[in-house]
Amino acid sequence: MSAPAPARDGAPAVPPDDAARVDFGRPTRVVRGFGGRLSQRLDLRTIAVCLGLLVVGLAIGVVALMTGDYPLTVPQVLGALVGGADGPVQMVVVEWRLPRALLALVLGACLGASGAIFQSLTRNPLGSPDIIGFNTGAYTGALVVMTVLGSGYTSVAGGALLGGIATAAVVYVLAYRRGVQGFRLIIVGIAVSAMLSSLNTWLILKADLETAMAAAVWGAGSLNGTTWAQAAPACVLALVIALPLVGLAPRMAMLELGDDAATALGLRGERVRLALVLLGVALTALATAAAGPIAFVALAAPQLARRLTGSAGVRILPAAAMGAVLLAASDLVAQRAFAPTQLPVGVVTVSVGGAYLVWLLVREARR
Repeated sequence: MSAPAPARDGAPAVPPDDAARVDFGRPTRVVRGFGGRLSQRLDLRTIAVCLGLLVVGLAIGVVALMTGDYPLTVPQVLGALVGGADGPVQMVVVEWRLPRALLALVLGACLGASGAIFQSLTRNPLGSPDIIGFNTGAYTGALVVMTVLGSGYTSVAGGALLGGIATAAVVYVLAYRRGVQGFRLIIVGIAVSAMLSSLNTWLILKADLETAMAAAVWGAGSLNGTTWAQAAPACVLALVIALPLVGLAPRMAMLELGDDAATALGLRGERVRLALVLLGVALTALATAAAGPIAFVALAAPQLARRLTGSAGVRILPAAAMGAVLLAASDLVAQRAFAPTQLPVGVVTVSVGGAYLVWLLVREARR
């Protein structure tokens, strides 16, 4: 057995092989697998916050399944989810409402995780994909497809994915100077975003009226009319993209120590940073492809989650949980605030996120 770790501030020594321990006053738990070859230290407060946010997100989802022109009760909704409801209830819950509620949770988690990645890499609370311009690039890709090939969902989604990835590549190359530094990445991203916004406006003005109206509606960011044809592929792709983050999340925390410290710990910083950028862009582009550019969720979710967990830096899992709650709640407001008229969810997130951005800018200026 390994020797006990030295005590800090008069606290008793804690054996490193114990499952539960206290790290700088924060209770943690070590989870081991594969015969002890894989271990991960989990902060108990972070786990509690994530579980709490999961419960809140599921509760919002149930409320979304209950409310509408055909109101339902909780037993009816739960019965429909397990396949025990009658025909009309089953259709309303499973076929009409569940795809939208599930997609709101999944895309919110994607945006929250993406925001955590870029805020960690840039070490700046303003370093989110909608500020850096990756949402705008995905919108540009979708607009090009709409104006050239038509407005089919698959082609538009593919165009948005390619547009987001291409924009990220341009920003990364322009910001690269013997490595990528956070502030340079933000400035270059804002500049590229401004150029792409002008291009988007020109594309809409040049398009015919029907295409321009479809592009404007899609560009507001909306989950209206979501079906399983949209929700199922997006959920599967989100799971595929998120799996590599399980191994990269601890390395992201190591990068926050600085490149010199990360290198001393045996981490190839630039490779890990590039992998995180690609995954973050993929998550953002996926959300944009499925529902259009939804602003401010990626900006606000990591910082709100950080304040709840009390952690020193942003973390992917709490940010994803907070993003799911924010988008699900915003979509519920978009559905019911002016019922029977349904707003694009992007209108709600912009309204709430704009106030949050002003507060964040004032706070950063005072610091």
